[in-house]
Amino acid sequence: MEFQPEDLRGAKRRGKESNLIVFVVDASGSMAARDRLAAVTGAVHSLLGDAYQRRDRVAVISVRGRQPEILLPPTGSIDVARRRLEDVKTGGRTPLPEGLKLAADLIEREHRREPGRRAILVILSDGKATGANGLTNLRMVAHDIAQRGLAGSVVIDCENQSRIRLGLALELAKNLGAPCISMTELNAESVTGVINAI
Repeated sequence: MEFQPEDLRGAKRRGKESNLIVFVVDASGSMAARDRLAAVTGAVHSLLGDAYQRRDRVAVISVRGRQPEILLPPTGSIDVARRRLEDVKTGGRTPLPEGLKLAADLIEREHRREPGRRAILVILSDGKATGANGLTNLRMVAHDIAQRGLAGSVVIDCENQSRIRLGLALELAKNLGAPCISMTELNAESVTGVINAI
């Protein structure tokens, strides 16, 4: 889990400055998707528990099925997060390019409302994207986010360690100009640790 905070394109959580932290979670598949969502849910609770000091807001986008979904609109309320992140569905296809586009639109919209708030984009995925042009579209969206400087980004590589590795999460991170972090154990503590290291 080695990376330099300065790699995150200036979006550092310093002092009591407020941030918008947007999680994009690959919720396709079954057991692994539930593990990812459980890790993010726990991380959201932890981050919002600290939000009264930093005034951070957190959002969660689920990538599954035909279209991505905003599970948790930007909020600083841990009670809202608990309600919105209960009994989340998993499985189906992986519309990852659409998920990143939805995240970019959300970040841009929030920036217009609160231009002083830094945006941090956290992607939990193996980098796979379904559809005939899924990977090509993903590459284009990632380049666009990087070129526009919408957010500091980090990719948490969720590729199955026991299988032949394709390296797609690393490719996504390179296209975003972001660090790619592989974890031996994905849980709320490890995800929160990545955010707190920024």
